[in-house]
Amino acid sequence: MLLIDISGLFIELIKGVFHIMKTKFKKTTISVLASVLLLGQLIGCSGSSGGKNASNATNSTGNNASPITLTYFTQDPSANWNNMQDRIGKIITEKTGVVLDAEFAVGDPTQKVAIMAATGEVPDLIAAKADIGKLVDVGAILDLTDLIEEHAPNIKKMLGDKIQRAKYSLEDQAIYTIPTWSAIDERKLKPDYGFQLQHRVVKEAGYPEIRTVQDFEKVIKEYLDKHPTDENGNPNIGLTLNADDWHMYQVTNMGFFTTGAPDDGEYYVDQETFDVTYHFRRPEEREYFRWLNHMNSIGLLDKESFVQKTDQFKAKVASGRVLGLIDPAWDYGEAQNALKAEGKFDQTYGHYPVTMSKEYKDTSFWPAGFDGGYGIAISSDCKDPVAAIKFLDYLASEEGQILINWGVEGIDYIVQDGKRVVPKETQDKMDKEGNAYLKESGLGLYWNLTVHYGDGIQDSTGNYYTKNNREMLIATFSEPEKEALQAYNVETWRDLFPQEEEFPERKAGAAYNIVLPSDSKATILMQKMKDITWKRIPEAIMANPNQFDKIWDDYMAELEKAGVKEMEEAYGQFVKDRVKLWNGE
Repeated sequence: MLLIDISGLFIELIKGVFHIMKTKFKKTTISVLASVLLLGQLIGCSGSSGGKNASNATNSTGNNASPITLTYFTQDPSANWNNMQDRIGKIITEKTGVVLDAEFAVGDPTQKVAIMAATGEVPDLIAAKADIGKLVDVGAILDLTDLIEEHAPNIKKMLGDKIQRAKYSLEDQAIYTIPTWSAIDERKLKPDYGFQLQHRVVKEAGYPEIRTVQDFEKVIKEYLDKHPTDENGNPNIGLTLNADDWHMYQVTNMGFFTTGAPDDGEYYVDQETFDVTYHFRRPEEREYFRWLNHMNSIGLLDKESFVQKTDQFKAKVASGRVLGLIDPAWDYGEAQNALKAEGKFDQTYGHYPVTMSKEYKDTSFWPAGFDGGYGIAISSDCKDPVAAIKFLDYLASEEGQILINWGVEGIDYIVQDGKRVVPKETQDKMDKEGNAYLKESGLGLYWNLTVHYGDGIQDSTGNYYTKNNREMLIATFSEPEKEALQAYNVETWRDLFPQEEEFPERKAGAAYNIVLPSDSKATILMQKMKDITWKRIPEAIMANPNQFDKIWDDYMAELEKAGVKEMEEAYGQFVKDRVKLWNGE
């Protein structure tokens, strides 16, 4: 607790110093940061760079025999990370002369980044999502504009005229991050969020329409009534949630997904006025959380949903006992791979466009356009910024994109009649070995380290950059999955969902990745709202149904008392500023 308090004090002490730098002296960030870090030592927050200075740079061209090690921190987990000793990682090091010493967030990543900002201990490369503003505020992040121009032709080419969206803000048009969480010209082939059901569950139900929460509930209840336990006598679970720490967002986000709103993070954005509402205050969303309360009351919701850890959640999914999920594919994917490795394909999951009622459309494919917010930054104290940007630029090259998406030719794929294909025996091996194959190969570990092409985009040979083209995707489906899709008269799960053309343009993109100054009202008040929400939502869901409305009303009143309307107004201005920056309006 003492460290956190000191961190906050330190940020305030140096904020004034860097205010002038941000507007007038960006090019001098490194020298000024060194002075500020000395100040950090004096107040008890070590600002030592740990040897991270330019004199230690050994490889800015990627040609030296001894690779340079760059430290890297990301807020996202990577269960299969193998210290770049996988075959893809070794080739990347060979091509770039860079090895990453990577750290993945454990616990609250926001607090971790705040401590970095306070102490000056910032890794060479950092992916801090919306918290990057804390590091920008203290001058700990480089403006990449010149580095891109001079050393990153592939990044520059890929961004093209979209580079305007990579700029930090209307007031500060520096480029602090290489966008990594939004693909170039992407046309998604798979739903990321939504409702999932085991293939065996819908098969036994006769493949009924799964369109509303009531449909989802019905097939789970009927299956669980007939099969309360698995083959080993362990209880089957109707629905379980992952609400562990920051995973709570996976629970709360479904409030807007099931009521026709796109993913704008914690806000609902009016697409005409760009005014925002803290999305839980929408009356429609009360009804979604009331439905979860109902699922709990009738015994279909796992009682451990709000106390289990992520590992426990994944273990339940990997056991095959969880009939339904409401979770992003990237979260349960590791557990699903374990099921595939055991040959339990009928206990893996299909995706369904479930909403509260048919008046709403599932918004999984409502495009946000290219978003320039979340990405990877280079710290002001990076030991070799040129090596860092060249590393990122290689990954953005055609060769790099093919490598990180397809793997090594002759091992992970072959070229047949001019087309890259994954032979059936190789795909079977991937399915059987699951995460072990991913860890050995490196597939899936590097895609979000730099700007990248989206699904359905072709390279210079006419092949697709990613394996998520329709033909390849269909080839990966198991027999139970193919049977389910055939029963619904579609070829892929995407075909069940509303398509991009059915939605209006989102001129502000995805509002969740707007980076805010750490001292903005929206930032400060959001922490209060989050604390209230993360306490009240579980309370409302697990309560006796006759107490739900009182708890929800008290929740709404508590938000208003904490300043939710002031927060909405402040954030709304950032949304409007983004529209001006991106669209000149």
